[in-house]
Amino acid sequence: MNPPLDSAAERRHLEALPRAELEKLQLQQLNALLADILPANRFYAEKFAGLKLPLASLAEFARLPFTTKQDFTATPQPGMLAVNQTWPTERYARYHQTSGTHGRPVVVLETRGDWRWWMNVWQSIFEAADVRAGDRVLMAFSFGPFIGFWSAFDAAVERGCLLLPGGGLSTLARLEMARANGADVIFCTPSYALRMAEVGASHGLNVATLGIRQLVLAGEPGGSIPSVRQRIASLWQAHVHDHAGATEVGPWGNGDRAGRGLSIIESDFIAEFFQPGTDTPAAPGELAELVLTCLGRRGCPCLRYRTQDLVRARNPAVNEPGYVFLDGGILGRADDMLVIRGVNIFPSSIDAVVREFPDIAEYRVTVTTQQAMDQVTLEVEGSAAAAHHIAETLRSRLGLKIDVFPVEADSLPRFEGKGKRWIDQRARSNH
Repeated sequence: MNPPLDSAAERRHLEALPRAELEKLQLQQLNALLADILPANRFYAEKFAGLKLPLASLAEFARLPFTTKQDFTATPQPGMLAVNQTWPTERYARYHQTSGTHGRPVVVLETRGDWRWWMNVWQSIFEAADVRAGDRVLMAFSFGPFIGFWSAFDAAVERGCLLLPGGGLSTLARLEMARANGADVIFCTPSYALRMAEVGASHGLNVATLGIRQLVLAGEPGGSIPSVRQRIASLWQAHVHDHAGATEVGPWGNGDRAGRGLSIIESDFIAEFFQPGTDTPAAPGELAELVLTCLGRRGCPCLRYRTQDLVRARNPAVNEPGYVFLDGGILGRADDMLVIRGVNIFPSSIDAVVREFPDIAEYRVTVTTQQAMDQVTLEVEGSAAAAHHIAETLRSRLGLKIDVFPVEADSLPRFEGKGKRWIDQRARSNH
């Protein structure tokens, strides 16, 4: 029999712990995790060779090597499916892999115990998002090997929700499912929330009339970008809740009700912050790469993982309860950042401006090199006047001249999962 899920009161108690008590709990969990996986997990036994347990402090842990995505894309040991697999495959119950957006997909396996841990962490997110027992929840994503909202699906079942699985349906069919069954909550990406509203409008269905109370978003930074968030909330007349997670580490971030950013769920994760691309710790509030350690997964553990997510961390004051807060959520990714004529540009920066213009249904960014200079062009489905206003806003906001061109309606791609609106042609332009 599975152990009961953490109660809301238990989760609130953990978040209210003073910093010293929280770090003591993290160290206890970390030592228990290491004792369970070493030396059976060959990946970490080799990476942490010579490690003596128990660790005396989190500072001692912070001297251990990082884990990177490149580590996880290596060839697994014979007989194993995942690089960081601890036990024989027969002990596992779930298979997932990353989308492979930035290279070879990473395989992650889950034991039943690990999956139960996912269910527990989701209770923190549900509590913050006001997802209740008895809610009718539409999962608007395709059920493939990418983890997507698989864990949210099972956690919502455990919470007592009625689940409406939207995998394999068209966008219009998903909207009709929501309408016919009185859905209260929808889980999707920010891009797809906008796409559903667009498809609904083209078929005479105003999504604001569906009675959706809550949209729970993930997969892209949009849920914490004010202009994107406000546009989605306005279209749906619903509250928008952001959260963050990754196949490799789990559901680590929880949005606040005001949409100002994400809290790291430190009862289950250890967070560290480094200047991007370096081993130098970042100062509070400085742009930093997020490094995470998952404390709840033993089958495919993930320790000191360089997520490549760029954030600005705000730490609670000494002895003040609460988790580390990331102002603005995920600001971008180290592997997505472009330096255009000396200016650092993230996809979220462009997205934030374009979404301020409600008449723009979709857009696409192309990066090229012309005469040894990087150039950015932006296509928008809208009028010439709107394109001009966007160009002026980008120049004022980012200090960068970007050519903006209007294109015909419905001429640009649409996305159910993560939006792929940036096309980097610089390598080809240099040949």
